[in-house]
Amino acid sequence: MPNAERTFIRYVALGDSQTEGLGDGDDTTGLRGWADRLAEHLAAVDPRLQYANLAVRGRLARQVHAEQLVPALALRPDLATVVAGVNDLMRPKFDAAEVVGHLEAMFAAIGATGAHVATVTFPDIGKVVPLARPLRPRVYELNSRIRAAAARHGVTVVETAQHAFATDPRIWSEDRLHLSSLGHERFAAAAAHAVQLPGSDDTWTRALPQGPAAPTGLRAANAELRWLAAYLGPWLARRVRGRSSGDGRTAKRPQLLAVPVDPDERTGGFAR
Repeated sequence: MPNAERTFIRYVALGDSQTEGLGDGDDTTGLRGWADRLAEHLAAVDPRLQYANLAVRGRLARQVHAEQLVPALALRPDLATVVAGVNDLMRPKFDAAEVVGHLEAMFAAIGATGAHVATVTFPDIGKVVPLARPLRPRVYELNSRIRAAAARHGVTVVETAQHAFATDPRIWSEDRLHLSSLGHERFAAAAAHAVQLPGSDDTWTRALPQGPAAPTGLRAANAELRWLAAYLGPWLARRVRGRSSGDGRTAKRPQLLAVPVDPDERTGGFAR
């Protein structure tokens, strides 16, 4: 782990839709997301920071490995985040060992350059999407293997999954698959704390203030039906057609660029 005084000046983010920033802004106004927000934390500590985001929505772990590792290495980061696996987790032929094999290959290759690498564990998806409760054993196995692979390579693990706020509906967007703006904000704070960025603390772990009671009975059933029609149905339709939400898309920020410290001056891949 870096010491409390360490700062970073070349940050590269690899991953899928969460790292791209879905749920925090939109494709018209611009996506922000936890990686952009982490870059802002880093730039506040050291304004020399340059940041690239190679993530593309819909990518499986093997695709992140195949498409993003070489460009990431070419950018010579001193900090890299590698986050993938949820898209794999929802596929019928999920293989946790194979998924983490791709993650570990990226941990090893980036870590060998001397860069600090960080990754994440995932929350209990069954508490976020009730219909996904059968996937819980997959989440537990994936997290266990990620922790073991990270330990072998000195990779920092951002352990948001251990805290109650991670399954609070308010940190998830309406599709329940992507973080909301609040969720991306919390996740960025968690990552800053995990890499021991000066000025970071554990306030991100605190539960949110009590909110409205969750719907029950018929209201809950209707909410699930609306979610099925609006989000799960289209996702399944793409799977049947062999399509992905990331088809034809490229990284939003493929080159290292300076990061404005003032949030009203964001440009490039940052929300506008």
